[in-house]
Amino acid sequence: MAQLLDKVALITGAGQGVGQGIAFAMASAGAKVVVTGRTLEKLEKTVAEIESRGGRALALTCDVKSADDLAAIVDKTVSSFGGLDILVNNAQEVPLGKLEEVSDEAFLAGFISGPLASHRLMKLARPHMLARGGGTIFNFVSSAMIRWDMATFGAYGAVKAATQVLTRAAAAEWGRDGIRVLNIAPHAESPGLKWWIENNAQEAQAFFKTIPLGRIGRLEEDIGQAVVALCAPEMGYLTGATIPLDGGQAYFA
Repeated sequence: MAQLLDKVALITGAGQGVGQGIAFAMASAGAKVVVTGRTLEKLEKTVAEIESRGGRALALTCDVKSADDLAAIVDKTVSSFGGLDILVNNAQEVPLGKLEEVSDEAFLAGFISGPLASHRLMKLARPHMLARGGGTIFNFVSSAMIRWDMATFGAYGAVKAATQVLTRAAAAEWGRDGIRVLNIAPHAESPGLKWWIENNAQEAQAFFKTIPLGRIGRLEEDIGQAVVALCAPEMGYLTGATIPLDGGQAYFA
């Protein structure tokens, strides 16, 4: 499988969970992958696994709340691998809790690490994608935006809704440049979801019953491979959309 041969991908939050699964899938498809996150040890394990499969990868520490860090990882990606074709904005701090419980600091951290970081990275990536004739950007949203019960998910849903709007705007403004921008809304076996299940057992049981396929998505096989497929030339007419990789649980208009 070499759908992404000669492509360069930059993935935030790739030391574990969804980001790591996407990194594995993209590297297996032939891409040179830059994995970023706050913990070098986790990133190095991701790189070691990719290299053990015969792929090429680079680990870079980054706090997505830092504009300087974001500029540095884009510059290092381009200097190391010669360009940038795919950007995956996966990293995100999650402000959960009832509205009266979510602090200003937590809410702002959600916005800075989510839509603002995605906005910054999209702008940093754009000139390099233009130099390659186009590219694909993936931003991450959530069914928390449209839950049947928004209690305790208001701040998180608001942050993700802002990201969804930015994606639509970027798709509209950059489409003629050959840059496609998509939202991914996954249900996946990530550490974050596992924590939520362990701490909300009754709600989690009800949640599983709403997934038509009856299971949570696998990180590499379900989420990662789907993102790889969305990079293919055959998907070149798809942009500005929200793709729910959630087993059929949510509906996005």
